[in-house]
Amino acid sequence: MCGRYLRRFDKQRIAEAFHLGKLPDDFVLPPWDYNVAPTTYQPVIRNSRHTGERELVMMRWGLVPHFAKTFADFKALATINARAETLQTTAMWRLPFERRRCLIPADGFYEWKRLDVRTKQPYAYTMKNDTPFAFAGLWEAWKDPANGSWLQSFCIITTTPNNSPHRFTTGCRSSSNLKVITVG
Repeated sequence: MCGRYLRRFDKQRIAEAFHLGKLPDDFVLPPWDYNVAPTTYQPVIRNSRHTGERELVMMRWGLVPHFAKTFADFKALATINARAETLQTTAMWRLPFERRRCLIPADGFYEWKRLDVRTKQPYAYTMKNDTPFAFAGLWEAWKDPANGSWLQSFCIITTTPNNSPHRFTTGCRSSSNLKVITVG
C-alpha cells in the first residue's frame, strides 16, 4: 500500500521531466513535501480534454467516484490506492481506468519495517540519479449535489510486489501491494 510519498521538485522541474510544455503563470504548486499524506492536494499529470496535451493540475489524494451521493460516503474509505489486478473488474475503478488515467509526480516513497508490535521504521526510496518519477494513477471528477462544486481526486495504482533485492537488504516487508512506477 502506498500511504506516504515525498515530492521535492518545483513545478518547472516536473514540467521538464514529464514534457509538459509551458505551465500557466497562475499555477501554484505547494512547496516540497517530505510527507505527502492522503486527503492533501497534490500535482497530477493528465491529458487535457480540450487539447489532448499533458497538463499539470492539483487534485485531492483519495478518489471519490462520480457516482457518490455525498462526500461523506467515501471520506473514510480507503480509496487512496487501486489494485492493478482489479481495475477492470471493480465498478469503482473500471470507468476511471478506461477514461481517466494519470501520473502522480514523486521523488520517493516510503516502506515500513516493523521493529516490534508498537514500532515501525520508515525507509525512503528514491531514484539513484535523484530524478523525479511518477506513480501510475486514476483520477475522477465528482460534483457535489448540495452546492454544485466539483472535486477532482486521484488514487495510486498498486500491484503485487516483486522480489526486488531492496526488500531483503533493509528487512522491509510491505503489505501485499507495491506501487506502479513510471519514469519520464
